[in-house]
Amino acid sequence: MSLSALRPSPLVEQATERLREQITGGDWPVGTKLPGETSLAKSLGVGRSTVREALRALAGAGLVRPRQGSGVFVIATSPKEDWSVRLRRAAITDVYEVRMLVEIEAAQLAARRRTEDDLLALDSALAGRRAAAGGSDAAFVDADIALHAVVVAAAHNPVLTGLFAEFVPVLQQGLSDLVELLDLRAADPNHGDAAHAALVDAVVQGDAEAAGRTLREELRQTLARLHSL
Repeated sequence: MSLSALRPSPLVEQATERLREQITGGDWPVGTKLPGETSLAKSLGVGRSTVREALRALAGAGLVRPRQGSGVFVIATSPKEDWSVRLRRAAITDVYEVRMLVEIEAAQLAARRRTEDDLLALDSALAGRRAAAGGSDAAFVDADIALHAVVVAAAHNPVLTGLFAEFVPVLQQGLSDLVELLDLRAADPNHGDAAHAALVDAVVQGDAEAAGRTLREELRQTLARLHSL
């Protein structure tokens, strides 16, 4: 497969895509050393700076890796998936298992670290969940996740907060499906209120053991329901 000259705009994106096609199409297998920048620039009809940016983009996608003094080598024939994309493709039960690991620890930390502002936010989030009980399933799920997000935020660990934020889009869809398919709110529009109130109380009281235990039981029940779908 020969390389043909590119159209004038946008050159970096075109160069990246053309080189990506060479790699993903099997023309340059794993372990192959790519032609030098000068050779690639001539084949593509662009400047070396454009080739350099394209190679940087391919390295970011996990397809190539430069070796000091040796050149640029192909290390994979398919781009690595972004974490958020991988989460969206994962089974909701797999996501939920990881959520349990993250959020139970966060709840225990929250009980030890919560501030006065956190206490106000927790009360507000619980009230918001209760108010949402009179609305749609989607609004109720959003309010439920918002309460859990406040608990995680009270742990004051930005990594935990960031991890939970990555889970949110998948959780919204999975929990909405769960509520709808099992009709969980038919008999009790404020499904799970007692467990969430107990969680908030444990964090407010600074009882890390109770916070972890309460959340573990709640999430375990939800995971069991997800497995039943």
